[in-house]
Amino acid sequence: MKDERTITPVEAERFYDRMGRGLDRFGAFEDRARLEVAEQGRFGQGRAVVEFGCGTGSLAERLLERHLPPDGRYLGLDVSARMVESTAERLARFGDRAVVRKSDGAMVVDAPDASCDRFVSTFVVDLLSRGDAHRLLAEAHRLLAPEGLLCLASLSRGETLVSSTISSLWAGIQRLAPARVGGCRPVVLTSFLPPDLWRIVYRRVLTMFGVPAEVLIASRATS
Repeated sequence: MKDERTITPVEAERFYDRMGRGLDRFGAFEDRARLEVAEQGRFGQGRAVVEFGCGTGSLAERLLERHLPPDGRYLGLDVSARMVESTAERLARFGDRAVVRKSDGAMVVDAPDASCDRFVSTFVVDLLSRGDAHRLLAEAHRLLAPEGLLCLASLSRGETLVSSTISSLWAGIQRLAPARVGGCRPVVLTSFLPPDLWRIVYRRVLTMFGVPAEVLIASRATS
C-alpha cells in the first residue's frame, strides 16, 4: 500500500512551535477526547506513564493531578521545543514525578522494555505516515508491561452524514496541502492494531462541532 502524504517531523516541529500554548484555545473537541482517555485508561492503577506527543501538557496535568496515584510517574515527549517548554512549565509543580523531553522525530523512546504500564498518544497517529504509525505502536508494544494499556485518540472518519462529510472534506484538504491542517487526517485506529498483538478494551467515536474523534484503549494480547 502506498503511504499517505503527510508532513515531515521538521514540518511538524515548525507548525506546533508556531501554535505554542495557543493550541489549547482551538482544541475543544480534542479536549473532550483526551478527557475520555483519562477516564477510560484506568490511570489510578498506573505507576509509569509515557506520553508520545505531549502537546501543551494539558492531559499530563490532568493525569498527575486527578488520576495517577501519588507515586505515579510521567514521561512526556514532543517534537516541538515550544510544546516541551510549555509542558515542562505546566508540570513543574509535580517535581521529579514528571519528566519532559524533546523528541528528534523518530518513533523511538529511550526507555527499557516493559518499563511503563500506560502508553498515551493523542492526535499523533493521525499526523504520521502509516509506516511511522506502525513503528510508533510497535514501540508502544515494546515499552508496555504485560498488563499495560495503550491509550489513543485521533481524528476519525465520521459515522453520521454530517461528520462523514466533514471528515471527507478534511481528508481532501490534507491530501492536497497537509501542512494546512498540521498533517492531521481522519484515520481508523483499529486498522493499526494487529489482533495478534492487541486486544481492544474500549472504543468510542465522539463528535464535536461535527468533527469526529476516535478514542481507543487496548491491552497487549496474551498468547
